[in-house]
Amino acid sequence: MTPILLALDTATDRLAAGLLAPGGRWAVDEAGGAAASARLLPLLMNMLAQAGLTMPQVQAVAFGQGPGAFTGLRTACAVAQGLAFAHGTPVLPVDSLCIVAEDARAQAVAAGEDGGGLWWVAMDARMDEVYAAAYRDGAQGWAVDVAPQLWTLPALAAAWQAAPPQRVAGSAIDAFADRLPWGDARRWPTCADRGGALLRLAEAAWVAGAAIPAEAALPLYLRDKVALTTAERAAAAAGAPR
Repeated sequence: MTPILLALDTATDRLAAGLLAPGGRWAVDEAGGAAASARLLPLLMNMLAQAGLTMPQVQAVAFGQGPGAFTGLRTACAVAQGLAFAHGTPVLPVDSLCIVAEDARAQAVAAGEDGGGLWWVAMDARMDEVYAAAYRDGAQGWAVDVAPQLWTLPALAAAWQAAPPQRVAGSAIDAFADRLPWGDARRWPTCADRGGALLRLAEAAWVAGAAIPAEAALPLYLRDKVALTTAERAAAAAGAPR
């Protein structure tokens, strides 16, 4: 039987949300950023209203746990926990980089390609760094091949030179177009339906029994340092290619 799941992700500058219910699927992907915290709850409640459902009927709240922007991760975790605590509902942490892989896989399949196998995800983390991971799509769904990490550009370049990727998805493709060794890798720089991808991963997590209590939900934040000093910014600018 189809579960009733709410899903939300604000790990990037996009806001993704979805509702899975026996009556259908609702997914939204829109501009997020600073407006996400104010927009998120009304959006989720509107989805429930469209489906003729109320929050006590929701069986789990899925949230993008990261990695990603600190404020966005805290927003998603706080909203998911608030809804879950209020109604005694479990939560489903979803890997925000895997959302990108799932979206790219769906784009590939829609274009007539085989979506199985290894996918790298590389997201612009600012400050000349990248959130990157590799996932393998197989008969049992997604499996982590290289866990999410915060990479410097030279470190990721060295990893890819040693083992060239065949497929890469994510915003780092445009952000660092000439600074990473893409080789012959097929590239998907943008998400086509982040909300839909989030919802599919939420459903897979529910089926896998990955629900946890709300108090156990934590964001996956890989960066301890969120800003460069003035000297570091000047050094970075001096070393940037002209």
